[in-house]
Amino acid sequence: MSPRKPSKRQSARRVKGRIILVLGGAASGKSEAALRLAGPRGPHAFVATGQGLDDEMIVRIDRHRAARSPVWETVEEPMEVEAWIAKHGSRYRTILLDCVTLWLSNLVGIGLSEGMVLTRVASLMQAMRATAARVVIVSNELGLGLVPAEPTTRAFRDLAGRVNQHIAAEADEVLFAVSGIPLRFK
Repeated sequence: MSPRKPSKRQSARRVKGRIILVLGGAASGKSEAALRLAGPRGPHAFVATGQGLDDEMIVRIDRHRAARSPVWETVEEPMEVEAWIAKHGSRYRTILLDCVTLWLSNLVGIGLSEGMVLTRVASLMQAMRATAARVVIVSNELGLGLVPAEPTTRAFRDLAGRVNQHIAAEADEVLFAVSGIPLRFK
């Protein structure tokens, strides 16, 4: 039996960069797994979406920064991730985006509607597909816990779930980190 001929979409995915989504809960080891997946060959860009808006977040950002080797160029881009990738992505072999959930929080925080956020996510995926870089994306899986009591928190959880589903559908690989162990789903 001869091998199946790849579809145009599969062929395009091989020509352009590879997209890998790493999901997990809080402190699940997803960021560490993403760093390992990025591989040793550079140049590397670490696109950080977190903002040091309080003391605890500043400590968290510093801890993440210290965990990366000096080969990583850190780009702090809390809002315009898709524009940054479209403009600068071709300069890197690997781009690590950490994390989608904080990016969504930033976008919702400035008042973007769900429709506007989903449009931005589609633009992000398009920018990632257009670059030749391997893109490793980190995102939180928020749907495994209790149903939040507040309507706005439930709406954010649901939006994050829809965004993760969209990214997972487009990604070439999807991993889920549990207790520091990445499990491959796709």
